[in-house]
Parts: sequence; structure tokens; C-alpha cells
Amino acid sequence: MSARPLQAGLFASVKRLLATMLELGSTRLSLISVEIQEQIEYAAGLLLWGVTAIFFGSLTVLLFALTILIVFWDTHRLLAAGLITGAFAVIAIVAALTVRGLLRRRPQFLADSAAELKRDAAALGADTVDQDP
Repeated sequence: MSARPLQAGLFASVKRLLATMLELGSTRLSLISVEIQEQIEYAAGLLLWGVTAIFFGSLTVLLFALTILIVFWDTHRLLAAGLITGAFAVIAIVAALTVRGLLRRRPQFLADSAAELKRDAAALGADTVDQDP
């Protein structure tokens, strides 16, 4: 038995292993890219709808407040102004708490990629893989 066929077989095996590792890395990089794109689209949509809601909500609130003040201008304008201000404060607090809740429930960034990499490491026989920094 000569050393030449053994070297060729070993070289081919290492070459296949590297090709497999490159393909695995490429797949994981594609997954990360898709997740980043999804997060960008999610953030852009959230921003767009948030700005739209704030703009039209502000116009509505302003016109509603003016309507109430005009109706009560001759009789109870200070009471009407105070009640409107109180209502605005309550709505602002509720909105702030809602936004805080939404931010706490947002999906973890690159969670699917981290899970796939953890499965890959486990499949390759790695003993410990830390997902959290």
C-alpha cells in the first residue's frame, strides 16, 4: 500500500469537509441576512404607522379640544379646558404604557439564526455553546 492514495483520499475528505463547512456557513449567513431584512421592514413599518397615527391623532385631538372649548366658551371654559387637559394626560400615560409593553414583547433579534447555530454546534459535537453574551 502506497502513501499516495492515502494522501489523495485524505485530501479529498478534507476538501469535502471544507466544502460542507462553507456551504453551512453560507446557509447561516443567508438566514442572518433574511432576519436582518425582516427586522428592518418591521421597524420601518412600525415607524411609518406610528408617525401616521401621531400626526392624524394630534389633528383629531386638537380639533376635538377646540370644538369643546367653543361649545363651553361662554359658560364653563376653564372647567372644559381643565377636563380636556386631564383627559389628554390620561391618554398619554396609557399610550406610553402600551408602547412599553409592545417593546418588551418584540421578537429577539437573530433568534432563529442563534438557534440554528446552536443546533449546528451540537450536531458537530461541541460540548458547550453560549447563546447569551
